[in-house]
Amino acid sequence: MADPVRNYQTYQTTRGGPVADASIDQGLRAYMVKVYNLMMIGLALTGLAAWGVFSLSTTTDPALAVGEINGVMLTQIGALMYTSALRWVLIFAPLALVFFLSFRVHKMSVPAAQTTFWIYAALVGASISTIFLVYTQESIVRTFFITAAAFGALSLYGYTTKKDLSGWGSFLIMGVIGLLIAMVVNIFLESSALQFAISAIGVLVFAGLTAYDTQKIKEMYYEGDDDVVHGRKAIIGALRLYLDFINLFMFLLQFLGNRE
Repeated sequence: MADPVRNYQTYQTTRGGPVADASIDQGLRAYMVKVYNLMMIGLALTGLAAWGVFSLSTTTDPALAVGEINGVMLTQIGALMYTSALRWVLIFAPLALVFFLSFRVHKMSVPAAQTTFWIYAALVGASISTIFLVYTQESIVRTFFITAAAFGALSLYGYTTKKDLSGWGSFLIMGVIGLLIAMVVNIFLESSALQFAISAIGVLVFAGLTAYDTQKIKEMYYEGDDDVVHGRKAIIGALRLYLDFINLFMFLLQFLGNRE
């Protein structure tokens, strides 16, 4: 089996010749298209799951309401999803599944890894469906399109730039760790100033990760990979970009979202 992480640029220089370069370029484009298609399907599943859970969990009929959050009336399903212990399952289940997929994908079949990714994306949707309880639907849609435009520009930069972005890696990972620590601390402090700083830093960190990850995903491509390795790499790449998009969206929503 081929090495799961090959440097595309190194391989290109060792082959030489216009025919080899054209073949590699065509294969790389097909590989990146597959990565983006998988990511977009994951985002679509997340959106559908989020809206579906929210729709089942809320009502406009007072006769069916068993409680409310932020003035939004909840159904029995909503009370179960948002006010019972099940809400902790919604929070931690996606986290557990993404770790499972990240560590096991190299041993899974491509269909199994892809199905796991779909399930993960749907669970994320169920988990973040609470945004509809906090922000107006118009601002959520607006922030999504702003995120899509920013993500597209950043990913294009990561794909086309000749600059080596590998030096960003350690800094960005440190930023993610710092964000997680600050978010846990702010659960107890409930500081609006700290929350603002977390949101601002989060946007910067995941903007950088979008460009960085795109370049790394490009470098993972190797023309000699078989279909299994190629499929696994595409899923890994889609997962990384999916996480960048979702986190960028959530942090931007804290800036741009209009609260109910």
